[in-house]
Amino acid sequence: MIIDPSIFKAYDIRGIYPGQLDENLAYKIGQAYTAVIKPQGEVLVGEDVRLYSKVLKNNLIRGLNDAGVGVIDAGLISTDMLYFGVGNYKTDGGIQATASHNPPEWHGFKMVKKGPVPMTLESGIGDIRDYVSNFKPIVAAAKGSLTNLDIWNDYCKLVLSWIDTTKIKPLKIVINPNFGLAGLILEKIVEIGNLPLQLIKLNAEPNGNFPKGRPDPFIPENRNELIKLVAESKADLGIAWDADSDRIFFCADGGVFIEPYYLNTILIKQMLKKSPNEKIIYDPRYTWALLDAINENGGEPVLVRVGHSYIKEAMIKYNALFAAESSGHTYYRDYWHSDCGMIPAVQILEFLSESGRKLSEVVKDVMNKYYISGEINNKIKDKEGKINEIAEKYKDAKQSRLDGIAIEYDDWRFCVRPANTESLLRLTLEAKSQELMEEKRDEVLALIRS
Repeated sequence: MIIDPSIFKAYDIRGIYPGQLDENLAYKIGQAYTAVIKPQGEVLVGEDVRLYSKVLKNNLIRGLNDAGVGVIDAGLISTDMLYFGVGNYKTDGGIQATASHNPPEWHGFKMVKKGPVPMTLESGIGDIRDYVSNFKPIVAAAKGSLTNLDIWNDYCKLVLSWIDTTKIKPLKIVINPNFGLAGLILEKIVEIGNLPLQLIKLNAEPNGNFPKGRPDPFIPENRNELIKLVAESKADLGIAWDADSDRIFFCADGGVFIEPYYLNTILIKQMLKKSPNEKIIYDPRYTWALLDAINENGGEPVLVRVGHSYIKEAMIKYNALFAAESSGHTYYRDYWHSDCGMIPAVQILEFLSESGRKLSEVVKDVMNKYYISGEINNKIKDKEGKINEIAEKYKDAKQSRLDGIAIEYDDWRFCVRPANTESLLRLTLEAKSQELMEEKRDEVLALIRS
């Protein structure tokens, strides 16, 4: 097949099976990973629930083995379990067959180096693309080993170690893993921890066809089922994950969906309660509620541009305790500076059990203090020119060019960022009233689209 270079993305490899990504290319990617990363020990490999992830993973393993690399096959795992596996068992790297939250025809690979250290287009993925495009087979004198390892128990025990399980009170929870593995993983956590939880399941049976569409709770229309069931069942809360289970979203009692921005203020409080005076990383999309939570709980805020590689690099550089994105990714220093989709779930359970409060009550104050637009994408050819135009229009404001442009006034602020691989500008805006948010959102959108 002709290699389509566009499948080699900023943070992973992702394309449509079999036109852009097939078994032959998976083999070559395994060989290319060997040539670029040069692992000296074993590489941990896993797969998500997608229809062809297993066969792609198996051919990737063949490529690694033929190049002399030993492989630990972890089987069906979530993306954050890959990070756990590489970190916990100290492997020389890791590869997950996944296309995250994309529609079912998409497949791909997410790769890390030893550590786990993330790979990006600039730090490995681009080199793998170039090697595959000018492919030269690597045939080792001896094939690499292949062993199977079930990492679920160890992973679940580590997640449980983040809380005092004896404090968890009986709670009714709606879970929506969007046909990924998160439901089964949470059930295992509940079983091992003997947690007194009643789980009401929605879209909980793994299914790589993703029969209800794109498995991504970040899309507002994908939240309605969860909201309705939480309200109807009178559950204490609802939890949803994307298909590869590394992003998490919450719905409060009564069917109130909580944007990750607001929920992250609780996680910040929980982290600083146990580890005071630590650095907390945040990004420029939304800031006010996070800064309040960090400052009020004795933390030190560190502003970093959007993107998991930038956040992980900054966590290491500043020895930061915690970072959270408004997209649902949550990072922990003591989780190998990586994001995890299950630790936030148990932290919120512990918070609700200790506080005795309803989640809707806890988030009401912050939701009624800062009003947000949601992320709005706009197709723009001259992204830099438009950003300069915005800077001139709002030159009397406090400005930052850390990531696109951030504009701040006393009662409203916004960030406009260019997408990494598309001709898009992404707008996020917050204000101190709903009316002002809507007024300024429309004003900035008119400028962007003019």
